[in-house]
Amino acid sequence: MDSLALPTRADEAYRYADLAALERLWPVAAQEIHVAAGEAGALAITANADAADVREIVITLEDGASFDLRVLNAGQAYGRIAVTATLGKGASFHFGAAQLGGGEQTLEIVTEVRHLAPDAVSRQVVRSVLGGHATGTYLGKVHVARGAIGTDGEQSIRAMLLERTATANARPELEIYADDVKCAHGCAVGELDPMGLFYLQSRGLPPSEAKKLMLHAFIAEAFLGAPEGEALTEAALAALEGLL
Repeated sequence: MDSLALPTRADEAYRYADLAALERLWPVAAQEIHVAAGEAGALAITANADAADVREIVITLEDGASFDLRVLNAGQAYGRIAVTATLGKGASFHFGAAQLGGGEQTLEIVTEVRHLAPDAVSRQVVRSVLGGHATGTYLGKVHVARGAIGTDGEQSIRAMLLERTATANARPELEIYADDVKCAHGCAVGELDPMGLFYLQSRGLPPSEAKKLMLHAFIAEAFLGAPEGEALTEAALAALEGLL
């Protein structure tokens, strides 16, 4: 079946994928989540296994429903999380994710949030910390359909490179077919602020601890307000220890 054919790099969603690792797990069964009108749901995913981990999550929110999805993508091999969320009228979707990779790892987060009805809200916060020759990718689209007035969609994407041999790819995208909407995206790739490190060291922190503290604050932004935010942050910090 064509639908089960392994993707190629001609497919935008798989441009940076580790196709050799993906082939061993293909096809990937989608995890479907449906939230009824007026209901709320939440899910936390920690992908930190030694083997490749590829997941596809399809979320449907009916009118007035809300869902909070948080992801830690920090395995020792290829890790890919693909999320498609469809929002009804007045629905709310929050997605927070952190990626931590080193060595030759390839980590990916791919999202598509579909605003199909008026007054829905979506927030996406993705933070990546990459060392060695790791590659971290975020590909994300916010689609606003015709008639979806009052849409409020936001993407905040930031990556921190611990070495200049690491690579971060980011493509936040807005596709808007409605008037009277509020959509924005921000994207930045960089290194730790040397002035910030100097300030912390001048207050008595050793260089390694100053670096760790700044990265802790950076990663924690992805899990702020999450039901399991503390546990996710602790798991992220444990993964961070292996990169520093």
